[in-house]
Amino acid sequence: MDVSIEFGALLIVLGFVAGIINTLAGGGSNLTIPALIVLGMPAEVANATNRVGVLMQSVSGVAGFRHHKRLESTDLVAILIPTFIGGATGAIAAAWLPSSIIKPLLLGTMLLMAFIMLIKPSLVSPQADEPFRLVKDTPSSWIGLLIAGFYGGFVQAGVGFVLLAALCGTLRYDLVRGNALKLVCTLAFTSVSLVIFIWHDLILWLPGLLLAIGSMVGAWLAVKFAIKANPNTLKWFLFLMTLVGCIFAYSS
Repeated sequence: MDVSIEFGALLIVLGFVAGIINTLAGGGSNLTIPALIVLGMPAEVANATNRVGVLMQSVSGVAGFRHHKRLESTDLVAILIPTFIGGATGAIAAAWLPSSIIKPLLLGTMLLMAFIMLIKPSLVSPQADEPFRLVKDTPSSWIGLLIAGFYGGFVQAGVGFVLLAALCGTLRYDLVRGNALKLVCTLAFTSVSLVIFIWHDLILWLPGLLLAIGSMVGAWLAVKFAIKANPNTLKWFLFLMTLVGCIFAYSS
């Protein structure tokens, strides 16, 4: 697919913004997937191509959190197992099922998260001194991570909110460490999703790589902000991005 210089620059800028949003909260793909569809891609190709940028921003973000010693590895393997299984299953479903069900699923998820944050924000934002829990001690977290992995493998957009609900809500990680672990989980199921989408020849590489360039820079800068930001600032950013994600999901 041919990409004009103007549209290529727009993809880099959107990737940059999406990298920031996805690192600090979630829903950045609500910007990038519609842009790829405007470029002329079918929804399933846009969904697959978008994963190139998601993969690279996850690599950049994880490296940043690890550099600042905010990546908690105590329970990492137990967290990744259900996420990986769910991601593989979701990607297979995305490759075979009609794309018409993606938008309702996306919008429903975003609205649910906005409702939870309004009614009971403590579910996704533990107290600063509250200790985190292990997966083996919280069976419900395994189910939540499996669902988040499936959703991420299937549609990706908005999966950050679902992962934060499991990591911060169930396992009680603070938002900074929760975001770091969220990126590791995203990296896991996006990797397996990419393999499946490549197998089905659904990825257009030039637009995907342009998104990736901006996404990596955005994710790296977002980590620096997350480390220094007040926890209440991160909470409000997460809430606002949930509402913005709902608007984009509804209008796209």
